[in-house]
Amino acid sequence: MIPPQILGILYALASAAAWGSGDFTGGVAARSQDQFRVLYLMTIPGIIVLALIAYAFGEPLLPSVRDILWAASAGLCGAFGIATLYRGLSLGNMAIVAPTAAVIGAGLPVLFSSITMGLPDVKKLAGFLLAGIGIWLVSRPPNGHDRLSVRGLNYAFIAGTCFGGYFIFVAQVDAGLVFSPLIYAKTASLMLAIIIILFRHERLPGLRGSATAVLAGVFDAGGNAFYMLARQFTRLDTAAVLASMYPAVTVVLAGLILKEKVLVSQWHGLAVCLAAIALISS
Repeated sequence: MIPPQILGILYALASAAAWGSGDFTGGVAARSQDQFRVLYLMTIPGIIVLALIAYAFGEPLLPSVRDILWAASAGLCGAFGIATLYRGLSLGNMAIVAPTAAVIGAGLPVLFSSITMGLPDVKKLAGFLLAGIGIWLVSRPPNGHDRLSVRGLNYAFIAGTCFGGYFIFVAQVDAGLVFSPLIYAKTASLMLAIIIILFRHERLPGLRGSATAVLAGVFDAGGNAFYMLARQFTRLDTAAVLASMYPAVTVVLAGLILKEKVLVSQWHGLAVCLAAIALISS
């Protein structure tokens, strides 16, 4: 039988893999469409997938008002974060924007957990520090002074703050629930996208408009579900830091598929992230 702590770590890493894949496909979709149209397209399949899973596992589709409010708040944070991130990714260098947003997004839950739950043990603290260093190394751009990098980092800062809020807010729902709160989180995301698109006097896109965006939605729903499972078995900071390693997947996919340049230092960053995982899981 797998110990609960290890199970939580495995779920968090699965969340990172799914989110990293979703950010890659969503970033590709945002190169040809506005980020809020991408958000709209990816949220609908996410709601459908989560509703089917919740029904299959027998979770109540109507949780308490408190849980709905926390989930909806998390959804709004996550939606704005995703839209901002995809705008940054669409500027052309995924290896800059996604990792920087992840560092900020992981730092806020660590601070929150340290205040509310106390500091973790020394090994985990060392693992968190290594994780931050690893993600920073992954995020180093080829030229840190060009306009593209500055604009991308501005988007990354906003996105990371929103992601940190998402991690904290969604962890406040009833510990026994996994999938049903995410339906309301994604519904809030969908409403935000619809309002912004209609406010611009644009037509809502059809689901056939971007298969890449729909695929991003499936990945994103999986990442959310795995994160919710992770926080059932481990501390918020551990789940958030490990899940925030999703840029490693984004960077590798960008290098393999889009042939974006991946620096030697970024590969070193991936190795440091692996060392961090070993410390956090020890």
